[in-house]
Amino acid sequence: MKVLKLLIILFFVADCYAQMAYNNCNNALELCPNTTVNVTNIGANRTLCGGCEDDFNFCFAPANSIWIKFTTNAGGGDVQISLTNPVFQIQPGQGTRYNANLIQATIPCNSTSYTSIGNCISAATGSQAINTIGLAPNTTYYLVLSGDQTAPGVTAPAEFNIDVAVSGTAVDRPIPVMNAGMSTIVCKGSLTPVYAERVNCDSPGPFRWYINNELVAVTTNDSTFYTSALQNGDIIRVESDCFATCTEIASVSLPPATVVDIIADAGTDVTIRPGETIQLNGTAGINSTVFWTPSYALSDQSSRFPIANPNLTTTYSLLVTDTISGCTAMDYVTVTVDKGLFFPTTFSPNGDGENETWVILGIEAYPDCLLNIYNRWGQQVFQSTGYNKEKAWDGRGKAGQLNEGVYFYELQLRDPEKQILKGSITLIH
Repeated sequence: MKVLKLLIILFFVADCYAQMAYNNCNNALELCPNTTVNVTNIGANRTLCGGCEDDFNFCFAPANSIWIKFTTNAGGGDVQISLTNPVFQIQPGQGTRYNANLIQATIPCNSTSYTSIGNCISAATGSQAINTIGLAPNTTYYLVLSGDQTAPGVTAPAEFNIDVAVSGTAVDRPIPVMNAGMSTIVCKGSLTPVYAERVNCDSPGPFRWYINNELVAVTTNDSTFYTSALQNGDIIRVESDCFATCTEIASVSLPPATVVDIIADAGTDVTIRPGETIQLNGTAGINSTVFWTPSYALSDQSSRFPIANPNLTTTYSLLVTDTISGCTAMDYVTVTVDKGLFFPTTFSPNGDGENETWVILGIEAYPDCLLNIYNRWGQQVFQSTGYNKEKAWDGRGKAGQLNEGVYFYELQLRDPEKQILKGSITLIH
């Protein structure tokens, strides 16, 4: 007995599992206009009670019903429901005919409110159509399909697969269209707006934006998408779902982007000593103008190769403008002014005008310094309080021009740290 109960339970579970959702009126399958769907009543049953969904008998009484629905458009009108390519299950005692009826329900799925619409189909074996005229606008209608079991010798209603489609003025709707546009010339790296507009798109969803078929953004209420990532030849596509039910996609792809890439190179960073000059090396494409900023210690802001001689470390920006597209690009170069002390190791006071004095670069920052120079026997040959280019040692001692050789300096900076710097100098004639 327990085994029998278990088998009954398993059979019941398997039967419920096999039933499709649209076996129930409340889960009726949505039929979209001009779209063919294949449906089946295999495993379907009958729900029968007073006022229940299958409690009707217009030209047939449901046996194993399935439910399909569609909603008319704002204008209403005529429809044709096409039922084609029925394929029946062949089982002993099972019928091979089907029934169909279109129903209007003022109370959804309540049989007391049903009205039969159009021609009711009974005991059909092949393709059929239900034709109706003057359907109400914005109204949901139900199509019921069921297996027939009225033929002689048939003991079980038919089970089948069949193709179903609905068409006509009552369900037709305009084709949704997506329009989009952007500037014909895009400056590389600039923030570019892309505009979109939907036409014939009721109950629209968000805009989905693609670059080269890769989804890059979703905008819910904004029909403008901004991007700074475009490369030359990129293709932008935008799409949106239209209609609350039976969704259709409005989509458009823009022509490949023309992206202008401006050449702008301000050169490599450089270091100079106070008082030195340096030529900046700007690079720009043809049909381009340049402009350097700031103007501080710069010979010509509109030259690609201006001369700079700042006393302070300065970062110059190079703005390049393409005269055809108007696109711009910018690059930067830093001129570092090294104010640290630099001690030349040699000098040659020989009258040729080159390297005649021993110049300490950066010494101007220490106006109170004290410099002593000694020969190799420790005898002082030169002294200066404060040191600059005007006071620079010219290789002379108290008795005149000194001999070639190595000399030694001691520099007291007299700064807060009271630094004393020492080193050697080679005097060459």
